[in-house]
Parts: sequence; C-alpha cells; structure tokens
Amino acid sequence: MVAELPNVELDNQSSFRLVNSKFPTITLFDDVIDAEDFDTAYALQALTNPRILNQLGDLNLLPKEEIPFGINGVNYATAPFTHVNKDGSRFSDGSFGMLYLADTVETAIAETRYHQEKYFRNIKDLNYDTVDMRCLSVKFSACLCDASGVEEYHHPDDYSAARLLGASVMKRNYPGVQYSSVRNEGATCWGLMSPRYVSSAVQTQHFEFMFDGERITKVRELRIPS
Repeated sequence: MVAELPNVELDNQSSFRLVNSKFPTITLFDDVIDAEDFDTAYALQALTNPRILNQLGDLNLLPKEEIPFGINGVNYATAPFTHVNKDGSRFSDGSFGMLYLADTVETAIAETRYHQEKYFRNIKDLNYDTVDMRCLSVKFSACLCDASGVEEYHHPDDYSAARLLGASVMKRNYPGVQYSSVRNEGATCWGLMSPRYVSSAVQTQHFEFMFDGERITKVRELRIPS
C-alpha cells in the first residue's frame, strides 16, 4: 500500500492549522530545552500543579526523543500526540495522534469549518453558538507518502481506506502523508506522524466561527489586543 505511493520531499514547508482557543497552551514543553530538563521540570510542577497531567495529556503516547525541544511552539507540535482524538480522523483510527496541516489559512479554515459544523450539529437543540480558533503558522521538513492522486483516500465521510493507509504508514515508521484537501478543492494538506519534523509553530490570527443551528454561516477574524 505505502510502497505503491510516490514520495514527496518537503523542506521548510509553510503550513497552517487552526486549534480551539479554549485549550490552553502547554507551556511546560516550551520551558525546557531537552528531555532531561523536561523530566526535572515535570517532577517539580507535578508537586504543585494538580492539573499538569490534564495539560500535558498522555505522555506515554509520545516518546521523548520525538519531542522537538527548543523550537518555537513545541507545545503546539506535541499536543495532537498527547491529546489523541479517540474518535479518530481521516488517517487515524483513534489509536494514535496525527498533526494535520494545510497549505493556506483558507484551507485550514475550510477543513476546520467542516468538522466544527459536524460537531455543532450533533448537539441536541443547539440553535446558536460560536467558537474561537487560533491560527498557527507551522514550518516542517519531511519526506512524505504522496496520496494526493488516489481517490479512495479522499472520500468526504468514509475514512476506512484512508485509515488503512495511515496504519500502514505508522507501522512502517514513515513521517506522514501528503493528500488533497477534501474541503477546499485544489488545495493540499499534510498529516505528520510525529512532531519531530516541525521546526516552528507560531500563533498568528484568531477567528470566530458562528453557527446558526444548521451550519456555520460566518467566519470572521478577531482583533485581539496585544
């Protein structure tokens, strides 16, 4: 399966990701420069901060050698791997995390809008709601499997074939997958299997998504005081 796909080499690739602003940043990762320092800082904070485990997630899911200590925004790079979505995603069945990235802010909004709208619709009797998202500008370098030309991996709602590919990529310890955006025609997305390929993840804009009971009717950029 993976062996049949071409590879694409990306160097210092620019990408974007939207994350829910209600989730606080995991500053402990940013406070240290290597795994040894992290162990010491974690032990100290665990004595005084009872929420540290919830903030960091399940550290057993991510070997410390995979954490890119010292980069800008290491907390953003690691979060998808320690706070794994148990419901899964396009290329994951929920047993492992992936860092999903988009080629432009517009693509990141389109991808996030679809999934947030689906979430809102599953809330009974919800007539109106808003959610704030922070945009991340992410740089990464990796040699990825290029699945962008394979139709079966791009079904709008059926992720079964894509998850088989993701499991194969994970088993072979490949860095990740390049694929076509299903929510923004002609755009490109990436799914990374580890945060170690990320060289920076910097917060940029904030956006507000507005849901009218049926769909997200408006996405507007928020002006956050500095």
